[in-house]
Amino acid sequence: MSSTRSPVTRSPASLRGQSGGEIRNIASVSSSLLPAFGTVMGEGTLKLKRYVIAPYDRRYRIWQTFLVILVVYSAWSSPFELAFKKAASGGLLPVDLLVDAFFAIDILLTFFVAYLDKTTYLLIDHHNKIAFRYVTHLGFPMDVASTIPFQPIYQFFNGKKQEGDIFGFLNLLRLWRLRRVSKFFSRLEKDTRFSYFWTRFCKIVSVTLFAVHSAGCFYYWLATHYHTAENTWIGSNVTSFQERSISLGYTYSMYWSVVTLTTVGYGDLHAHNTGEKVFAIFYMLFNIGLTAYLIGNMTNLVVHSVARTFAMRDAINEILRYARKNRLPEGIKEQMLAHLTLRFKTAELQQEEVIEDLPKAIRSSIAQHLFHTTLQNTYLFKGVSEDFLVQLVSEIKAEYFPPKVDIVIQNEIPTDFYIIVSGAVEVVTYKNGTEQVLSKLESPELFGEIGVIFNTPQPFTVRSKRLSQVVRISHHHFKQLLQLFNTDGKLILSNFLQHLKGIEKEELQEIPLISELLSDLNSEEQNHQGLRQEGTRIRRVSATFPTRIIIHAHHPNEGEIAGKLIHLPESVEGLLTIAEKKFGKRGSMILMADGSQWKKDLGALRENDHLYIV
Repeated sequence: MSSTRSPVTRSPASLRGQSGGEIRNIASVSSSLLPAFGTVMGEGTLKLKRYVIAPYDRRYRIWQTFLVILVVYSAWSSPFELAFKKAASGGLLPVDLLVDAFFAIDILLTFFVAYLDKTTYLLIDHHNKIAFRYVTHLGFPMDVASTIPFQPIYQFFNGKKQEGDIFGFLNLLRLWRLRRVSKFFSRLEKDTRFSYFWTRFCKIVSVTLFAVHSAGCFYYWLATHYHTAENTWIGSNVTSFQERSISLGYTYSMYWSVVTLTTVGYGDLHAHNTGEKVFAIFYMLFNIGLTAYLIGNMTNLVVHSVARTFAMRDAINEILRYARKNRLPEGIKEQMLAHLTLRFKTAELQQEEVIEDLPKAIRSSIAQHLFHTTLQNTYLFKGVSEDFLVQLVSEIKAEYFPPKVDIVIQNEIPTDFYIIVSGAVEVVTYKNGTEQVLSKLESPELFGEIGVIFNTPQPFTVRSKRLSQVVRISHHHFKQLLQLFNTDGKLILSNFLQHLKGIEKEELQEIPLISELLSDLNSEEQNHQGLRQEGTRIRRVSATFPTRIIIHAHHPNEGEIAGKLIHLPESVEGLLTIAEKKFGKRGSMILMADGSQWKKDLGALRENDHLYIV
């Protein structure tokens, strides 16, 4: 590749390393390297400069995970070798050299790993900039200092072993590597492939074990450096403890550390001299903070796991309290409880809060994937254009209903109609106070569309027969689309007319308007043919669409007060009469939302316009 191109031209979303590593799972990507929304990973990506490694490269991530395992060894061996010098110069020395060699290799690799520019959020793959950033960062000298094997180097140049404490404290520089473990757990906590609970639990356990191990080793080191061995916490119980086995000393150290950490305090091992007492004081003060950290984290994990249960119980108690206070019938109370329970059970399927926060394009893509086929299979949208379906699907809402819940109520003003995705519903009417089931509907049938298309109160009650998922389509959005897609609107009305002809006689008897319309259409079919006949049908149906407006009984300057949704009458006098019935007082003036007086023809009003009757 040409060396003259700009080095800062690659976003982390569009890159993969020369080594071939690709981002295969976005869940494993660090938060500082997350790609932009909508980016397709691993397709059409650019390559980094030669001999440059992408920080999210799969093989580099495996290498980093391997180093974390070595860090665990370093965290154990560094305090251990300080307390037990024989182990530092004995069997652990070759292992230490091997581990240091791996970290030395990592130092060299770091000079070839691209980094994220915090100002531009682009990956920098220029070798000089990568090297300059690493060398001028605190991490470079600390990485080098924690990797140098001081004791073997001293022995090589002086020809003799040196077992002084200086090398034990220099080995503690390896604890600098613990920052890798912290980053590792942070990445796992963001990785959805791993349980957050168990990740946090492992982190808490690791912190506790390291604290216990380190405190025990330092306490043993204090005992080995006191001038009177019998006047130490371990020397008073074990004679010549320094000459005994390492395992014995380590066991006593861990026993004391655990007993002190858990505040058991048996008293069999206790401080004997001032140095040990001072160390024990600071260790117990540290344990107060560590215990608070452990309890706080465990409490948070437990509460997080049952938060939804508590929320559900509180919501159920609120509903029961509301039902008792208002003396609601048992049937309504059961419907409320069933709906609430179902809402919590289906929250993972709907995830409305998550979806609402997404950009509209992504929400639309989700809806297309889930419900496009369902809409295509409904009788109302047979043959409509793809553009119409795309616009319609983008605004629909998915809902779940438990069995025996009223979804549409007879004689209510229609605001939506529904398509059944799964489950079944019953069409119910009431005659002389008795309930009668007219029909049963299943996927992909519709209900509520008659009231929406004719702009009349819903002719039937529709009740869920079993657990049902439906999609809700807004009357307002549907009517807007019909105005934009005129050809599709005519086709939809034609499909609707064909459907009306297949309605059962029992249902037709409950809708006099449809019976009259079908009678007129049958008469027209005898006198008209072809396109003229079809045009007459559509005009006839279109003429039945009264406009719906919202009226208010106050001046528009008085603020937002809920109004009443009505069908627009044919005259101003009729409008004032309806307002008087709705609000209990008769107005004489009609105002617009801006406060100006309405003087035009009512036919100029549009759907959902607001009028103020004062």
